[in-house]
Amino acid sequence: MTLQTDVRDFLTSRRARITPEQFALPAYGRKRRVPGLRREEVALLAGMSVDYYNQLERGNLRGVSESVLVSVARVLRLDEAEHSHLFDLWRAANAGPSGERRTLTGTVRPGLRRLLDAMTEAPAGILNHRMDILAANRLGRALFSDVLSGSGNLAHFAFLDPRGRDLYADWDEAADDAVAVLRTATGSNPEDPELAALVAELSTRSEEFRTRWAAYDVRFHRTGTKRLHHPVAGVLDLSFEAMDIAPDPGLVLLAYTAPVGSPSADALRTLANWAVTQERGTEAERPETDALFGS
Repeated sequence: MTLQTDVRDFLTSRRARITPEQFALPAYGRKRRVPGLRREEVALLAGMSVDYYNQLERGNLRGVSESVLVSVARVLRLDEAEHSHLFDLWRAANAGPSGERRTLTGTVRPGLRRLLDAMTEAPAGILNHRMDILAANRLGRALFSDVLSGSGNLAHFAFLDPRGRDLYADWDEAADDAVAVLRTATGSNPEDPELAALVAELSTRSEEFRTRWAAYDVRFHRTGTKRLHHPVAGVLDLSFEAMDIAPDPGLVLLAYTAPVGSPSADALRTLANWAVTQERGTEAERPETDALFGS
């Protein structure tokens, strides 16, 4: 996973999905080997030389102006997430020494942990850009108990843990989302060795991941619905909200809710009761010496 390769693969994949008909281009000329636009057509539509666009698609964004990127994004019809990803790649290509890159937060502040604990009716957690669950409230720990008992990473769990297909009722959708989130993260964090190691492991061990990774889909994962199947609470249809935590770059607050009076709301109450009994059982298993020393 290199920045130059990411730029090349991203631009090539986006060009391949745009047809000449979308720009009313004539169909004459040599036979097309692929359905998408040719490089010279992108260059023409973006108002640049073919040689210059070839430089971009070879993965070289150094020294490229913002106006050029805007033109390319317009021709390739990038959506908001794709547009942001292209500019992340551009910023990475034009960044100075590593010390000048943004510093990601790796820990969860006490204030955020208190906020999580105050959310008693909604499963919630703090995730980093690699989809590691760094902290969760009681309901969050209960909802993702299988994830936390393993790697603690949602993408790793979905692709490499057999329980992943049990938890996600629509596994294909969850898998697509996970890959798109990781793809987006590579644009803004191209030098993260742990992210690179995670992608390498998933690519090596999962054909489903490799196929999705090659498609180069990126998207924002801000809101939506998930159908989960918990071994205790049963099926839960939950809405989720994912919110960036501005003071802590790279961290996201992820919370799930269910409509009042719905079967999923009842299932959340069942989950909450189970979580309490689980924690009480854990406390009861502590050695008696803990009480002697006030632990």
